[in-house]
Amino acid sequence: MAATRLLAILLLWVSGHSIAAVLEADRADAMYHSYQGGGMKIDGPAILIRKQASDSIAISGYYYLDRISSASVDVLSTASPYSEDRHELQLGVEYLREKTLMTLNLRQSDEDDYLARSFSVGVSQDTFGDMTNLSLGVGYGDNEVRRNGDDSFEQRAQQFRIRAGINQILTRNLTSALNLEAIVDKGYLNNPYRSVRYLDSSQPAGFGYQTEIYPDERYSAAARFSVSYFLPYRAALMSHYRYFADSWQIRASDIELGYRQPLGDAFELEFKARYYQQTQASFYADLFPYRNAQNYLARDKELSDFTDLTLGLGLTYQLPSSLTINDWPAELSLQWDHIQFDYNNFRDPRQAGGIGNEPLYQFSANVVRAFYSVYF
Repeated sequence: MAATRLLAILLLWVSGHSIAAVLEADRADAMYHSYQGGGMKIDGPAILIRKQASDSIAISGYYYLDRISSASVDVLSTASPYSEDRHELQLGVEYLREKTLMTLNLRQSDEDDYLARSFSVGVSQDTFGDMTNLSLGVGYGDNEVRRNGDDSFEQRAQQFRIRAGINQILTRNLTSALNLEAIVDKGYLNNPYRSVRYLDSSQPAGFGYQTEIYPDERYSAAARFSVSYFLPYRAALMSHYRYFADSWQIRASDIELGYRQPLGDAFELEFKARYYQQTQASFYADLFPYRNAQNYLARDKELSDFTDLTLGLGLTYQLPSSLTINDWPAELSLQWDHIQFDYNNFRDPRQAGGIGNEPLYQFSANVVRAFYSVYF
């Protein structure tokens, strides 16, 4: 079972909607993605096809493959490196009626020990002379959690999601957006392979391991405010701020700044910087004082206190008609992100320094995405 922040980044590719109530242009995209860092390598292709069936209906299909190999600090502490594939399929339908756009998305993600199915519906409405767009959506997910090598292990988890947003054109050059989201997770919410460590003088290493135990409910909410300003020389500035809080006492925020600059008629250059910080979950600890020290136990570094900094660079090239099919507009895009992770209370037990005094863990990762897009 593998869940990475890369997936969140890539899902933005298929989740966006135009501020105006119009169906987007027909298009086909092919993408290769790669994430490498912290002992993990994830890569594979993705394909998106979107086609209008009529002036008011559009259908989209999406396929995504992850090839995952992991020898991360979590894995090497208690298990052996592993590799697996994850396949994701998504089907979407959009229906436009006057200034109202309705959407339906069905999704299935399948890997050796995890099956996730979900659906979402949404509606957006242009108002106030098309200067304002209001949106509302709900979603439901049902997941089967299994454990390789243990045919008797099967757990379930559910997710309920609601979101609302407003996009506003403020001036000719300035737009803003506010998006709110609330999520309820219920069921088996932890990783069946992950363990916590605790002090144990009977062990040669001075500590032992036991299985993580999570609460079976999690309530979370997030708010995201975005601003885009279009500069007079065809460039654009973008920024957003997001705040997250949940019932596990995690508090997180991130801020991102971006800049896009056309270069002639064929190229566009993009820069971005993002800073993220979060506090730890209430039941997290890097080292517990003894076995069964509390009702809930976690040592997942993603539930610890940490920060990360992302620096990104992107280049898009509009292909000349001589290199396209049927003179359809097409473009090539290459995006690269470098991410530095710094954990404030998660230590690498493989390193020297004494129990509980090992060096704090940190690593860097590189994310590469290459797109070929054609509009027809």
